[in-house]
Order: sequence, then C-alpha cells, then structure tokens
Amino acid sequence: MAKKDPRVDAYIAGAADFAKPILNRIRKLVHAACPEVEETIKWNAPFFMHQGILVAMPAFKRHCALIFWKGKLILGRERAKLRRLTALADLPADKILLGHLRKAVELNEAGVKAPVRRTKKKPVVVPDYFRAALGKNPKARAAFENFSPSHKREYVEWIASAKFEETRARRVEKALKTLAQGKAHNEQYR
Repeated sequence: MAKKDPRVDAYIAGAADFAKPILNRIRKLVHAACPEVEETIKWNAPFFMHQGILVAMPAFKRHCALIFWKGKLILGRERAKLRRLTALADLPADKILLGHLRKAVELNEAGVKAPVRRTKKKPVVVPDYFRAALGKNPKARAAFENFSPSHKREYVEWIASAKFEETRARRVEKALKTLAQGKAHNEQYR
C-alpha cells in the first residue's frame, strides 16, 4: 500500500505556483506506476522509494525537475529534458511517463545498480627535485611509496604549487620530516 509522507504535502504546498501542478502530477503518476512506493524527503526534496530510490522531484525558484535515479539506463540522453520543467506541457504524456516509471520499478526489483561514472586519475608524477630528496632519506621514501595515490598527490601538489624556489625548498624539507614520521600531508586536519 502506498505510503504518503505529510512532509511531501508540505513541500508541494510551499513550492512556487508554477511547480505545484507539475509536482502533483508526478506524484500521482509515481503512485499509479508503483502502488507500494514510499515517499520521503532527502536532500531537502521529495524522493520516491521502492527497493531503493526510484525518482526525485526537486522544485526550485524558476523550475522543477524529475530525476530518475537510474535515468541513464531508462532514458539515456533524454533524461536532460526532465531536468528543467517550468510547465505541465514540459512533461511527457502520462502513458510515456508511466512507462519510464514502471521501468525504474523493474530495475529496482531486479537489483540493477545505477551505472557509476569513474574518472581515471592520472598517475602521480613526482618532480625530480622531490624524488632526489626522497632518495636521500630512506624512511621518508619508504613512507611515501607506501602511501595511497591520493596522499602522494597531496604532497606533490603542495610542493609543486610553491611560487618561489625558497618556498619549494622549505616545503620539501618539511615534507621529508613529516614523511619520516609516517604521516600524511593533511594529517593535522584529521
């Protein structure tokens, strides 16, 4: 049985006038597509859940959106058309939207995960002057080599961002001391 959340009622009531009919129509269609759907508020916007997140419908000052959690699988590039809704006419026909919503339900019930976009990070390039300094301090070199790429990158970017040679030399010296203690560059902030 559908579970309606009074916070979603309040969210729709507090939305801009143009958004209220859009949000109400989306809500009605989500409940029609999946009678067992649960409503909730996440990240200050209404979300619809059924064995995971189905869709979200945030409202902004001048537009609202219908965001399918697995939109890439359901809509492909067409999902961008649902990110800027300013009138009911911007929504697809009920039959089409119900089809998309049912597909979202099917994917969740099948346990399909949303595709994750991974960006491949470039390998950490250690400047020659820092590599030479590490070669003279075996403890610091061992610690640096055992660090994760992100920790190595913190040190390299900090040292390389120095504008003056004197600053760079001071940073290399400080880095060697900290590395010899086995500490990450930003350890002091943890």
